[in-house]
Amino acid sequence: MSHAESSEPVVRRVPLHTKILVGLLLGVVLGLAANWLARQPIVAGAENPIDQNADGLHDHLEWFVLNITEPAGKIFLRLMFMVVLPLVFSALSLAVVEIGDVRKLGRLGLRTLFYTAILSTTAVVLGIALVDTIKPGKSLPPEKRDSLEARYSKKAAVKVEDAKKVKPLRDLIVDMLPENPLQEMVGAIDGKSSPGNGMLAVMVFALIFGAAITTAPEKCTSLVGWLEGLNTVSMVVIGWAMRVAPLGAGCLVFSITALLGFDILVTLFWFVVTVIAGLGLHLLVTYPVVLLMFSKMTPRRFFRGAREAMLVAFGTSSSSATLPTAIKVAETDLGLPKEVSRFVLTVGATGNQNGTALYEGVVVLFMAQVFGIELSLTQQIQVVLMSILAGVGTAGVPGGSLPLIVVLMQSVGVPGEGIGIIMGIDRLLDMCRTVLNVTGDLVVATCVAGGEAVAAPPDAS
Repeated sequence: MSHAESSEPVVRRVPLHTKILVGLLLGVVLGLAANWLARQPIVAGAENPIDQNADGLHDHLEWFVLNITEPAGKIFLRLMFMVVLPLVFSALSLAVVEIGDVRKLGRLGLRTLFYTAILSTTAVVLGIALVDTIKPGKSLPPEKRDSLEARYSKKAAVKVEDAKKVKPLRDLIVDMLPENPLQEMVGAIDGKSSPGNGMLAVMVFALIFGAAITTAPEKCTSLVGWLEGLNTVSMVVIGWAMRVAPLGAGCLVFSITALLGFDILVTLFWFVVTVIAGLGLHLLVTYPVVLLMFSKMTPRRFFRGAREAMLVAFGTSSSSATLPTAIKVAETDLGLPKEVSRFVLTVGATGNQNGTALYEGVVVLFMAQVFGIELSLTQQIQVVLMSILAGVGTAGVPGGSLPLIVVLMQSVGVPGEGIGIIMGIDRLLDMCRTVLNVTGDLVVATCVAGGEAVAAPPDAS
Protein backbone atom coordinates (compact mmCIF):
# COMPACT_ATOMS: atom_id res chain seq x y z
CA MET A 1 0.00 0.00 0.00
CA SER A 2 1.42 3.41 -0.99
CA HIS A 3 1.92 6.28 1.39
CA ALA A 4 -0.77 8.31 -0.39
CA GLU A 5 -3.26 5.51 0.05
CA SER A 6 -2.43 4.99 3.72
CA SER A 7 -2.73 8.71 4.48
CA GLU A 8 -6.28 8.95 3.15
CA PRO A 9 -8.76 9.62 5.94
CA VAL A 10 -11.02 6.70 6.82
CA VAL A 11 -14.66 7.73 6.63
CA ARG A 12 -16.69 5.80 9.18
CA ARG A 13 -20.38 5.56 8.56
CA VAL A 14 -22.66 6.10 11.51
CA PRO A 15 -24.48 2.79 12.20
CA LEU A 16 -28.21 2.79 11.58
CA HIS A 17 -29.05 1.86 15.17
CA THR A 18 -27.07 4.89 16.37
CA LYS A 19 -29.00 7.17 14.01
CA ILE A 20 -32.30 5.71 15.24
CA LEU A 21 -31.28 6.18 18.87
CA VAL A 22 -30.34 9.81 18.20
CA GLY A 23 -33.69 10.34 16.46
CA LEU A 24 -35.59 8.84 19.40
CA LEU A 25 -33.70 10.93 21.97
CA LEU A 26 -34.23 14.12 19.98
CA GLY A 27 -37.94 13.32 19.66
CA VAL A 28 -38.29 12.83 23.42
CA VAL A 29 -36.31 15.94 24.38
CA LEU A 30 -37.96 18.22 21.81
CA GLY A 31 -41.42 16.82 22.62
CA LEU A 32 -41.06 17.43 26.34
CA ALA A 33 -39.59 20.87 25.69
CA ALA A 34 -42.49 21.78 23.39
CA ASN A 35 -44.99 20.52 25.96
CA TRP A 36 -43.33 22.58 28.71
CA LEU A 37 -43.19 25.76 26.61
CA ALA A 38 -46.82 25.39 25.58
CA ARG A 39 -47.88 25.25 29.23
CA GLN A 40 -45.99 28.38 30.29
CA PRO A 41 -47.96 31.57 31.07
CA ILE A 42 -48.17 34.16 28.34
CA VAL A 43 -45.50 36.87 28.33
CA ALA A 44 -46.29 39.64 30.81
CA GLY A 45 -47.99 42.63 29.24
CA ALA A 46 -49.64 40.72 26.43
CA GLU A 47 -53.22 41.89 25.95
CA ASN A 48 -54.61 38.85 24.12
CA PRO A 49 -53.35 35.62 25.61
CA ILE A 50 -53.13 32.64 23.28
CA ASP A 51 -56.12 30.37 23.64
CA GLN A 52 -55.32 27.07 25.30
CA ASN A 53 -57.32 23.85 25.11
CA ALA A 54 -58.54 21.75 28.02
CA ASP A 55 -55.14 20.10 28.39
CA GLY A 56 -53.37 23.45 28.66
CA LEU A 57 -51.63 23.02 25.32
CA HIS A 58 -51.49 25.79 22.77
CA ASP A 59 -53.49 25.20 19.62
CA HIS A 60 -50.30 25.83 17.67
CA LEU A 61 -48.60 22.81 19.21
CA GLU A 62 -51.57 20.55 18.56
CA TRP A 63 -51.72 21.80 14.96
CA PHE A 64 -48.02 21.08 14.49
CA VAL A 65 -48.35 17.57 15.91
CA LEU A 66 -51.52 16.67 14.01
CA ASN A 67 -50.37 18.13 10.67
CA ILE A 68 -46.58 17.75 10.65
CA THR A 69 -44.94 15.23 13.00
CA GLU A 70 -47.77 12.69 13.25
CA PRO A 71 -48.21 12.38 9.45
CA ALA A 72 -44.42 12.13 9.04
CA GLY A 73 -44.33 9.28 11.56
CA LYS A 74 -47.31 7.58 9.91
CA ILE A 75 -45.61 7.72 6.50
CA PHE A 76 -42.67 5.83 7.98
CA LEU A 77 -45.05 3.26 9.48
CA ARG A 78 -46.96 2.90 6.20
CA LEU A 79 -43.72 2.12 4.35
CA MET A 80 -43.21 -0.72 6.82
CA PHE A 81 -46.80 -1.97 6.95
CA MET A 82 -47.34 -1.96 3.18
CA VAL A 83 -44.96 -4.91 2.75
CA VAL A 84 -45.61 -6.77 6.00
CA LEU A 85 -48.25 -9.00 4.40
CA PRO A 86 -46.21 -10.05 1.32
CA LEU A 87 -43.15 -10.46 3.52
CA VAL A 88 -44.95 -12.68 6.06
CA PHE A 89 -46.53 -14.85 3.37
CA SER A 90 -43.35 -15.28 1.35
CA ALA A 91 -41.04 -15.70 4.36
CA LEU A 92 -43.21 -18.34 6.04
CA SER A 93 -43.82 -20.26 2.83
CA LEU A 94 -40.12 -20.20 1.91
CA ALA A 95 -39.19 -21.23 5.47
CA VAL A 96 -41.28 -24.38 5.08
CA VAL A 97 -39.86 -25.02 1.61
CA GLU A 98 -36.29 -24.64 2.85
CA ILE A 99 -36.97 -27.01 5.74
CA GLY A 100 -38.21 -29.42 3.10
CA ASP A 101 -39.43 -32.14 5.43
CA VAL A 102 -42.88 -31.56 6.93
CA ARG A 103 -41.90 -33.76 9.87
CA LYS A 104 -38.95 -31.46 10.54
CA LEU A 105 -41.37 -28.50 10.43
CA GLY A 106 -43.39 -30.18 13.17
CA ARG A 107 -40.30 -30.57 15.34
CA LEU A 108 -39.34 -26.94 14.69
CA GLY A 109 -42.84 -25.83 15.68
CA LEU A 110 -42.78 -27.85 18.90
CA ARG A 111 -39.43 -26.38 19.91
CA THR A 112 -40.71 -22.89 19.15
CA LEU A 113 -43.82 -23.55 21.23
CA PHE A 114 -41.70 -24.89 24.12
CA TYR A 115 -39.49 -21.80 24.38
CA THR A 116 -42.45 -19.47 23.83
CA ALA A 117 -44.32 -21.13 26.72
CA ILE A 118 -41.29 -20.73 29.02
CA LEU A 119 -40.83 -17.02 28.24
CA SER A 120 -44.54 -16.11 28.34
CA THR A 121 -45.28 -17.94 31.59
CA THR A 122 -42.22 -16.45 33.29
CA ALA A 123 -43.17 -12.97 32.06
CA VAL A 124 -46.74 -13.03 33.39
CA VAL A 125 -45.79 -14.56 36.76
CA LEU A 126 -43.03 -11.96 37.15
CA GLY A 127 -45.39 -9.08 36.34
CA ILE A 128 -48.12 -10.24 38.72
CA ALA A 129 -45.59 -10.81 41.52
CA LEU A 130 -44.37 -7.21 41.12
CA VAL A 131 -47.94 -5.84 41.23
CA ASP A 132 -48.65 -7.79 44.43
CA THR A 133 -45.42 -6.44 45.93
CA ILE A 134 -45.48 -2.78 44.81
CA LYS A 135 -49.29 -2.42 44.81
CA PRO A 136 -49.33 0.50 42.34
CA GLY A 137 -53.14 0.74 42.28
CA LYS A 138 -53.28 1.59 45.98
CA SER A 139 -51.34 4.83 45.44
CA LEU A 140 -53.73 6.41 42.93
CA PRO A 141 -56.11 8.89 44.65
CA PRO A 142 -59.81 8.43 43.76
CA GLU A 143 -60.08 11.97 42.38
CA LYS A 144 -57.25 11.35 39.89
CA ARG A 145 -58.80 8.05 38.92
CA ASP A 146 -62.10 9.79 38.17
CA SER A 147 -60.43 12.59 36.20
CA LEU A 148 -58.43 10.15 34.09
CA GLU A 149 -61.50 8.03 33.38
CA ALA A 150 -63.44 11.13 32.32
CA ARG A 151 -60.60 12.37 30.12
CA TYR A 152 -60.31 9.12 28.14
CA SER A 153 -63.91 7.95 28.38
CA LYS A 154 -64.52 8.14 24.60
CA LYS A 155 -61.45 6.07 23.73
CA ALA A 156 -62.25 3.64 26.52
CA ALA A 157 -65.78 3.14 25.19
CA VAL A 158 -64.34 2.18 21.79
CA LYS A 159 -62.06 -0.42 23.37
CA VAL A 160 -64.91 -1.84 25.42
CA GLU A 161 -66.98 -2.23 22.24
CA ASP A 162 -64.02 -3.91 20.51
CA ALA A 163 -63.72 -6.29 23.44
CA LYS A 164 -67.35 -7.40 23.00
CA LYS A 165 -66.45 -8.60 19.50
CA VAL A 166 -63.75 -11.00 20.74
CA LYS A 167 -64.63 -14.57 19.74
CA PRO A 168 -64.80 -17.59 22.03
CA LEU A 169 -61.86 -20.01 21.99
CA ARG A 170 -63.61 -22.58 19.79
CA ASP A 171 -64.20 -19.99 17.05
CA LEU A 172 -60.63 -18.74 17.29
CA ILE A 173 -59.34 -22.29 16.70
CA VAL A 174 -61.68 -22.89 13.73
CA ASP A 175 -60.86 -19.49 12.20
CA MET A 176 -57.15 -20.30 12.16
CA LEU A 177 -57.98 -22.14 8.92
CA PRO A 178 -59.16 -19.38 6.55
CA GLU A 179 -62.27 -19.99 4.47
CA ASN A 180 -61.18 -17.26 2.06
CA PRO A 181 -57.40 -16.53 2.34
CA LEU A 182 -57.60 -13.47 0.08
CA GLN A 183 -60.31 -11.89 2.22
CA GLU A 184 -58.23 -12.57 5.33
CA MET A 185 -55.25 -10.89 3.66
CA VAL A 186 -57.27 -7.77 2.91
CA GLY A 187 -58.02 -7.20 6.60
CA ALA A 188 -54.92 -8.82 8.09
CA ILE A 189 -53.17 -5.61 9.18
CA ASP A 190 -56.03 -3.63 10.75
CA GLY A 191 -58.24 -6.63 11.57
CA LYS A 192 -61.39 -4.70 10.63
CA SER A 193 -62.41 -6.45 7.41
CA SER A 194 -61.21 -10.01 7.97
CA PRO A 195 -64.00 -12.43 8.97
CA GLY A 196 -61.60 -14.84 10.66
CA ASN A 197 -58.30 -14.46 12.49
CA GLY A 198 -56.70 -12.02 10.06
CA MET A 199 -52.91 -12.26 10.18
CA LEU A 200 -52.95 -15.53 12.14
CA ALA A 201 -55.12 -17.12 9.44
CA VAL A 202 -52.78 -15.78 6.75
CA MET A 203 -49.82 -17.32 8.59
CA VAL A 204 -51.54 -20.71 8.80
CA PHE A 205 -52.37 -20.51 5.09
CA ALA A 206 -48.71 -19.68 4.31
CA LEU A 207 -47.56 -22.72 6.32
CA ILE A 208 -49.99 -25.01 4.48
CA PHE A 209 -49.03 -23.42 1.16
CA GLY A 210 -45.32 -24.01 1.80
CA ALA A 211 -45.94 -27.57 3.02
CA ALA A 212 -47.87 -28.33 -0.18
CA ILE A 213 -44.96 -27.08 -2.30
CA THR A 214 -42.59 -29.55 -0.58
CA THR A 215 -44.69 -32.46 -1.88
CA ALA A 216 -43.97 -31.56 -5.53
CA PRO A 217 -40.81 -29.38 -5.57
CA GLU A 218 -39.91 -30.16 -9.22
CA LYS A 219 -43.21 -28.79 -10.53
CA CYS A 220 -43.15 -25.71 -8.27
CA THR A 221 -39.74 -24.27 -9.21
CA SER A 222 -41.26 -21.18 -10.81
CA LEU A 223 -43.59 -20.68 -7.85
CA VAL A 224 -40.68 -20.83 -5.41
CA GLY A 225 -38.82 -18.33 -7.58
CA TRP A 226 -41.84 -16.03 -7.46
CA LEU A 227 -41.92 -16.26 -3.65
CA GLU A 228 -38.20 -15.49 -3.46
CA GLY A 229 -38.70 -12.48 -5.73
CA LEU A 230 -41.61 -11.27 -3.58
CA ASN A 231 -39.49 -11.65 -0.47
CA THR A 232 -36.58 -9.76 -2.06
CA VAL A 233 -38.80 -6.89 -3.21
CA SER A 234 -40.32 -6.63 0.27
CA MET A 235 -36.88 -6.40 1.85
CA VAL A 236 -35.84 -3.69 -0.65
CA VAL A 237 -38.86 -1.56 0.32
CA ILE A 238 -38.00 -2.13 3.97
CA GLY A 239 -34.48 -0.92 3.24
CA TRP A 240 -35.92 2.29 1.83
CA ALA A 241 -38.08 2.71 4.91
CA MET A 242 -35.10 2.22 7.22
CA ARG A 243 -33.33 5.14 5.57
CA VAL A 244 -35.99 7.44 7.03
CA ALA A 245 -36.32 5.48 10.30
CA PRO A 246 -34.41 8.02 12.45
CA LEU A 247 -36.72 10.83 11.30
CA GLY A 248 -39.90 8.75 11.32
CA ALA A 249 -39.33 7.20 14.76
CA GLY A 250 -38.31 10.59 16.16
CA CYS A 251 -41.53 12.18 14.86
CA LEU A 252 -43.64 9.42 16.43
CA VAL A 253 -42.00 9.90 19.83
CA PHE A 254 -42.23 13.69 19.57
CA SER A 255 -45.97 13.52 18.88
CA ILE A 256 -46.60 11.46 22.02
CA THR A 257 -44.41 13.39 24.45
CA ALA A 258 -45.47 16.82 23.11
CA LEU A 259 -49.14 16.11 23.84
CA LEU A 260 -48.79 14.13 27.09
CA GLY A 261 -45.78 15.73 28.74
CA PHE A 262 -44.81 14.71 32.28
CA ASP A 263 -48.25 14.96 33.91
CA ILE A 264 -49.52 11.53 32.96
CA LEU A 265 -46.18 9.98 33.96
CA VAL A 266 -46.30 11.59 37.39
CA THR A 267 -49.94 10.63 37.97
CA LEU A 268 -49.33 6.97 37.13
CA PHE A 269 -45.75 6.89 38.40
CA TRP A 270 -45.98 3.66 40.38
CA PHE A 271 -47.85 1.87 37.62
CA VAL A 272 -45.11 2.86 35.18
CA VAL A 273 -42.43 1.76 37.66
CA THR A 274 -44.07 -1.65 38.02
CA VAL A 275 -44.38 -2.20 34.27
CA ILE A 276 -40.85 -0.99 33.50
CA ALA A 277 -39.42 -3.09 36.34
CA GLY A 278 -41.16 -6.21 35.05
CA LEU A 279 -40.10 -5.60 31.46
CA GLY A 280 -36.54 -4.77 32.53
CA LEU A 281 -36.13 -7.84 34.73
CA HIS A 282 -37.49 -10.10 32.02
CA LEU A 283 -35.18 -8.51 29.43
CA LEU A 284 -32.00 -8.45 31.54
CA VAL A 285 -32.47 -11.58 33.68
CA THR A 286 -34.86 -14.07 32.07
CA TYR A 287 -33.57 -13.73 28.51
CA PRO A 288 -29.86 -14.12 29.42
CA VAL A 289 -30.64 -17.16 31.61
CA VAL A 290 -32.65 -18.82 28.81
CA LEU A 291 -29.88 -18.07 26.30
CA LEU A 292 -27.23 -19.58 28.57
CA MET A 293 -29.34 -22.69 29.18
CA PHE A 294 -30.69 -23.42 25.71
CA SER A 295 -28.43 -21.77 23.11
CA LYS A 296 -24.80 -21.63 22.05
CA MET A 297 -24.71 -17.84 22.02
CA THR A 298 -23.61 -15.63 24.90
CA PRO A 299 -26.04 -12.92 26.08
CA ARG A 300 -23.46 -10.22 25.30
CA ARG A 301 -23.13 -11.32 21.68
CA PHE A 302 -26.89 -11.69 21.37
CA PHE A 303 -27.75 -8.20 22.62
CA ARG A 304 -24.98 -6.64 20.53
CA GLY A 305 -26.47 -8.24 17.44
CA ALA A 306 -30.11 -7.55 18.34
CA ARG A 307 -29.79 -3.85 19.22
CA GLU A 308 -30.96 -2.53 15.84
CA ALA A 309 -34.20 -4.51 15.98
CA MET A 310 -34.75 -3.44 19.60
CA LEU A 311 -34.47 0.24 18.70
CA VAL A 312 -36.80 -0.10 15.72
CA ALA A 313 -39.29 -1.91 17.96
CA PHE A 314 -39.18 0.96 20.46
CA GLY A 315 -39.69 3.58 17.77
CA THR A 316 -42.55 1.83 15.94
CA SER A 317 -44.40 0.14 18.86
CA SER A 318 -45.19 -2.66 16.42
CA SER A 319 -43.89 -6.22 16.22
CA SER A 320 -45.28 -6.50 12.70
CA ALA A 321 -43.53 -3.35 11.49
CA THR A 322 -40.28 -4.50 13.11
CA LEU A 323 -40.47 -7.99 11.59
CA PRO A 324 -38.40 -7.18 8.48
CA THR A 325 -35.65 -5.65 10.60
CA ALA A 326 -35.77 -8.60 13.02
CA ILE A 327 -35.34 -11.06 10.14
CA LYS A 328 -32.39 -9.08 8.79
CA VAL A 329 -30.80 -8.90 12.24
CA ALA A 330 -31.30 -12.62 12.86
CA GLU A 331 -29.70 -13.65 9.60
CA THR A 332 -27.01 -10.97 9.26
CA ASP A 333 -25.99 -9.96 12.79
CA LEU A 334 -26.81 -13.12 14.74
CA GLY A 335 -26.00 -15.57 11.96
CA LEU A 336 -29.10 -17.74 12.42
CA PRO A 337 -30.18 -20.18 9.68
CA LYS A 338 -32.74 -18.63 7.32
CA GLU A 339 -35.24 -21.47 7.64
CA VAL A 340 -35.22 -21.06 11.42
CA SER A 341 -35.27 -17.25 11.62
CA ARG A 342 -38.01 -16.79 9.04
CA PHE A 343 -40.26 -19.41 10.59
CA VAL A 344 -39.78 -18.44 14.24
CA LEU A 345 -39.86 -14.67 13.76
CA THR A 346 -42.89 -14.55 11.48
CA VAL A 347 -44.81 -16.84 13.84
CA GLY A 348 -43.47 -14.93 16.86
CA ALA A 349 -44.66 -11.56 15.54
CA THR A 350 -48.16 -12.72 16.53
CA GLY A 351 -47.64 -15.82 18.66
CA ASN A 352 -44.81 -14.83 21.03
CA GLN A 353 -45.95 -11.58 22.62
CA ASN A 354 -44.52 -12.27 26.09
CA GLY A 355 -43.93 -8.56 26.75
CA THR A 356 -47.60 -7.93 26.00
CA ALA A 357 -48.60 -10.90 28.17
CA LEU A 358 -46.64 -9.43 31.09
CA TYR A 359 -48.24 -6.02 30.53
CA GLU A 360 -51.76 -7.44 30.36
CA GLY A 361 -51.31 -9.27 33.66
CA VAL A 362 -49.96 -6.12 35.33
CA VAL A 363 -52.81 -3.95 34.01
CA VAL A 364 -55.55 -6.31 35.18
CA LEU A 365 -54.20 -6.53 38.73
CA PHE A 366 -53.48 -2.80 38.80
CA MET A 367 -57.07 -2.04 37.79
CA ALA A 368 -58.39 -4.44 40.42
CA GLN A 369 -56.38 -2.55 43.07
CA VAL A 370 -57.58 0.83 41.78
CA PHE A 371 -61.23 -0.25 42.05
CA GLY A 372 -60.69 -1.99 45.40
CA ILE A 373 -61.34 -5.50 44.07
CA GLU A 374 -59.42 -8.24 45.91
CA LEU A 375 -58.50 -11.10 43.60
CA SER A 376 -58.12 -14.57 45.07
CA LEU A 377 -55.17 -16.85 44.24
CA THR A 378 -57.41 -18.80 41.87
CA GLN A 379 -58.40 -15.61 40.06
CA GLN A 380 -54.76 -14.54 39.78
CA ILE A 381 -53.87 -17.92 38.27
CA GLN A 382 -56.75 -17.38 35.86
CA VAL A 383 -55.25 -14.01 34.92
CA VAL A 384 -51.86 -15.68 34.32
CA LEU A 385 -53.31 -18.30 31.95
CA MET A 386 -55.54 -15.86 30.10
CA SER A 387 -52.71 -13.34 29.73
CA ILE A 388 -50.52 -16.01 28.11
CA LEU A 389 -53.26 -16.92 25.64
CA ALA A 390 -54.13 -13.27 25.03
CA GLY A 391 -50.47 -12.57 24.28
CA VAL A 392 -50.62 -15.17 21.52
CA GLY A 393 -53.72 -13.62 19.96
CA THR A 394 -52.66 -9.96 20.21
CA ALA A 395 -52.18 -8.10 16.95
CA GLY A 396 -48.61 -6.87 16.46
CA VAL A 397 -49.68 -3.24 16.00
CA PRO A 398 -49.69 -0.22 18.36
CA GLY A 399 -52.50 -0.55 20.93
CA GLY A 400 -53.44 -4.02 19.69
CA SER A 401 -53.56 -5.43 23.23
CA LEU A 402 -56.14 -3.01 24.67
CA PRO A 403 -59.34 -4.86 23.60
CA LEU A 404 -57.99 -8.12 25.04
CA ILE A 405 -57.02 -6.35 28.27
CA VAL A 406 -60.67 -5.28 28.62
CA VAL A 407 -61.73 -8.91 28.19
CA LEU A 408 -59.31 -9.98 30.95
CA MET A 409 -60.54 -7.21 33.25
CA GLN A 410 -64.18 -8.12 32.80
CA SER A 411 -63.44 -11.82 33.36
CA VAL A 412 -62.42 -11.09 36.98
CA GLY A 413 -65.08 -8.46 37.70
CA VAL A 414 -63.08 -5.28 36.98
CA PRO A 415 -65.10 -2.59 35.12
CA GLY A 416 -64.03 -2.54 31.47
CA GLU A 417 -64.44 1.23 31.30
CA GLY A 418 -61.46 1.51 33.69
CA ILE A 419 -59.16 0.99 30.71
CA GLY A 420 -59.44 4.76 30.29
CA ILE A 421 -57.17 5.22 33.32
CA ILE A 422 -54.13 3.95 31.42
CA MET A 423 -55.13 5.12 27.96
CA GLY A 424 -52.90 8.18 28.03
CA ILE A 425 -49.77 6.29 29.04
CA ASP A 426 -50.35 3.13 27.04
CA ARG A 427 -48.47 4.20 23.91
CA LEU A 428 -45.29 5.01 25.83
CA LEU A 429 -45.39 1.64 27.58
CA ASP A 430 -46.32 0.01 24.28
CA MET A 431 -42.91 1.06 22.98
CA CYS A 432 -41.20 -0.68 25.89
CA ARG A 433 -43.16 -3.92 25.74
CA THR A 434 -42.71 -4.12 21.97
CA VAL A 435 -38.95 -4.17 22.59
CA LEU A 436 -39.50 -7.17 24.87
CA ASN A 437 -41.75 -8.87 22.29
CA VAL A 438 -39.26 -8.51 19.45
CA THR A 439 -36.26 -9.42 21.61
CA GLY A 440 -38.17 -12.46 22.87
CA ASP A 441 -38.78 -13.56 19.28
CA LEU A 442 -35.05 -13.34 18.61
CA VAL A 443 -34.29 -15.26 21.83
CA VAL A 444 -36.64 -18.06 20.77
CA ALA A 445 -35.11 -18.14 17.28
CA THR A 446 -31.61 -18.32 18.79
CA CYS A 447 -32.60 -21.17 21.12
CA VAL A 448 -34.39 -23.09 18.36
CA ALA A 449 -31.26 -22.72 16.22
CA GLY A 450 -29.13 -23.98 19.12
CA GLY A 451 -28.62 -27.30 17.39
CA GLU A 452 -27.69 -25.63 14.11
CA ALA A 453 -24.37 -24.18 13.02
CA VAL A 454 -24.51 -20.49 13.83
CA ALA A 455 -22.28 -18.27 11.73
CA ALA A 456 -20.09 -15.63 13.29
CA PRO A 457 -21.63 -12.16 13.09
CA PRO A 458 -19.83 -9.46 11.12
CA ASP A 459 -17.42 -7.11 12.79
CA ALA A 460 -19.44 -4.58 14.80
CA SER A 461 -17.12 -1.84 13.72
